[in-house]
Amino acid sequence: MFDIFVKTHFAGAHHLRDYPGECENPHGHNWKVEVAVRATELDELGMGIDFKILKNIVKVAIDKLDHRDLNNMAIFKDVNPSSENIAKFLFSELKGPLTHDRYSLYSVTVLETDSSGLTYYGP
Repeated sequence: MFDIFVKTHFAGAHHLRDYPGECENPHGHNWKVEVAVRATELDELGMGIDFKILKNIVKVAIDKLDHRDLNNMAIFKDVNPSSENIAKFLFSELKGPLTHDRYSLYSVTVLETDSSGLTYYGP
């Protein structure tokens, strides 16, 4: 098995409704994101998935979040745009396009800061 990943980032604003502290106030982050695909076999070129293809698919999902007030997005109307829910959103956006007979989406990692983040493996 091979875990193939790309790293990217996006900038956005959010606030956490009903949070007992400063994060309830509007603020922004430069989120870092890592998307991993698990390949069970390689293609005729010796690749699980071409990095170029993976980067392009991830960019489409990231562009939906980049430079947005996440609280104003329909997906975050009823749930806080926490790092956890951002990872869930990205996973759901990427699962279909990153499903193939050789590989599938494995995980989405979201870092809110250089030292704080999480990894989501799907439902």
